[in-house]
Amino acid sequence: MRGEKLLLPVILICVLGLTLPQTSYGQHLSEEPCSVQILVPGLKGEPGEKGEKGAPGRPGRVGPPGEIGQPGLKGQKGLMGRYGKMGPSGMKGVKGDMGDPGPRGPNGEPGVPCECTPLRKMIGEMDILVAQMSSELKFIKNAVAGIKETDSKVYLLVKEEKRYSDAEGYCQTRGGHLAMPKNEGSNTAIAGYISEAGLSRVYIGIHDLDHEGVFTYVDRSPMTTFSKWRKGEPNNAYDDEDCAEMVASGEWTDVACHPTMYFVCEFDKDSV
Repeated sequence: MRGEKLLLPVILICVLGLTLPQTSYGQHLSEEPCSVQILVPGLKGEPGEKGEKGAPGRPGRVGPPGEIGQPGLKGQKGLMGRYGKMGPSGMKGVKGDMGDPGPRGPNGEPGVPCECTPLRKMIGEMDILVAQMSSELKFIKNAVAGIKETDSKVYLLVKEEKRYSDAEGYCQTRGGHLAMPKNEGSNTAIAGYISEAGLSRVYIGIHDLDHEGVFTYVDRSPMTTFSKWRKGEPNNAYDDEDCAEMVASGEWTDVACHPTMYFVCEFDKDSV
């Protein structure tokens, strides 16, 4: 303030007057006491004229980011873009429910009368021939697959599972019987046939269906000169073993006649 600026020099002069030392001439300054003056600030002056605009200051620091504003109004829908490529086909859907039956159609024209009985008979005969030919084709297929021979016999392994009686009937309709090994040579040939085919057992033409405990060949010839029963066989287990099988080792065992299994047919060479 203005009063303070005037008061300061007065106070300083008084202090200097009290403390100045003796000068080189031995004179002392006058020691007049200082008078204390209390100065009152003057009245506030009139405001001065507005100064000229100063030069712009330096740029300030970047302030913190402001708060996220409110979303603007939704814009107008744009134009439709180009069609994209066709995607892959989807999975087949579940079959729908059957619809309601449609209206009945008009009656057809009456058929031409004919005698159908002869045609039906002809068709039936053709069905029988087709069945026989199919059976013969299977037989030929098995024969082409391989046979075994001895000096007088031809053996065919049939890989169709049948019961004993059906297997014998199959062989008979082709001019033979189930295999009847009547000597070591024929027995060895049949056993080798089974082993080479990777089988464990087959039906052979031996049974005691005519007289319990008395086994004969299927051609009714007796078994008097040769047998190859496994030890402990035949044993008629469960009183139900009236037919015979050969295992891969060449041994025979009695078995029930109703199970289905592969079998070996036997044919005379003279009749083949």
